[in-house]
Amino acid sequence: MLKRLQGILKKEFRELLRDPLYLTFALIVPVIIIILMGYGLILDVKNIAVSFIDYDRSQLSREYRYAFTNSEYFRFYKLIDSYSEAEELIQSGVCRIVVVIPAGFSKNLYEGKKTDVQVLIDGSFPMRAEVMKGYTAAINNQFNEKLLKSLAWKAGFSKTNLLLGVETRAWYNPALESKNFILPGEVVTTLMFYSVLLASLIVVREKESGSIFNLYCSPVKPWEIVFGKAIPYIVITFVTYLIFFVLTVGLFKTKFTGSFVVLTLATVIYLACTVGVGVLISIIAKSQITAMLIAFLATVIPSFIYSGYFSPVTSMSEIGQFISKTIPATYFMIIVRGIYLKGFGLESFLSDLLALCIYGVMVYGIAILAFRKRIK
Repeated sequence: MLKRLQGILKKEFRELLRDPLYLTFALIVPVIIIILMGYGLILDVKNIAVSFIDYDRSQLSREYRYAFTNSEYFRFYKLIDSYSEAEELIQSGVCRIVVVIPAGFSKNLYEGKKTDVQVLIDGSFPMRAEVMKGYTAAINNQFNEKLLKSLAWKAGFSKTNLLLGVETRAWYNPALESKNFILPGEVVTTLMFYSVLLASLIVVREKESGSIFNLYCSPVKPWEIVFGKAIPYIVITFVTYLIFFVLTVGLFKTKFTGSFVVLTLATVIYLACTVGVGVLISIIAKSQITAMLIAFLATVIPSFIYSGYFSPVTSMSEIGQFISKTIPATYFMIIVRGIYLKGFGLESFLSDLLALCIYGVMVYGIAILAFRKRIK
């Protein structure tokens, strides 16, 4: 019995050592996964860009602004003059929070009158918005305590008659419903790894069966083979997108305020990119197992962690932000959430669509070159 076991062990170890690529994946993939998650899975809410509308422009209002920007949670971005500017900043995602200090801020506080500060928060990230509300309340309480100490020499001041309140409004997702945040993100991530996984088996499957030699010997050009294999899978995954859209809007009642036509156009470009990635993997890989491992490593973790699905890309480290720029899901995430929650038009996503187009050209160009080398 031990001899049979030893024989099996020797055979398996021999097979494992004969495939350096498989051995590399077995040893390196877990290391890569933990490194990627370490850089990208950031749940802390820090370094949030904050702008202010200060109608009071007094010494006390400046101190209140400093209470935000001197903390590790907020980073001063800009002092603005109107709600229209605030809407533009939050819409574009440049700022996630705008604090509005009313006129008479310092006068009312020094006289012991109740004063409310308005805080406008981007509700498209509900979990993040809740955390920002908590930070704002904590800073506000600290500022109240500081005022009480500085004005303690004045008679009649107490916590009950000197109170700085906060009125919080969440834009684009007022109820902070998680489904309005999660489901559009799931559309992006699912289409990413699903389309890559499907396409990653196109060519490598024929390699294992041997039918690929029929293509090698045929007069068909490499670009014709690459696009001929990619287009059917773009069509299949596009049908999947339509099903996803019906489910998110129809079944789950996800908020949708934008244009279906613009979303569909962006989706076609995105699917062309992701299927192209799958075709490239299929050309490079030697076996279906290897292709699936590469597809998993290249899509699942990056699309979930680095695309802005959990938290904005701006919250990541510089390395994380660099990685995010190499992933098509990052650009498509901006487009999908912008259309679903904020009702953006085509003009708002030109740079993101251009990035996807450039990404697609590069992927298909490399795939065609790789297939040509196989033929030679």
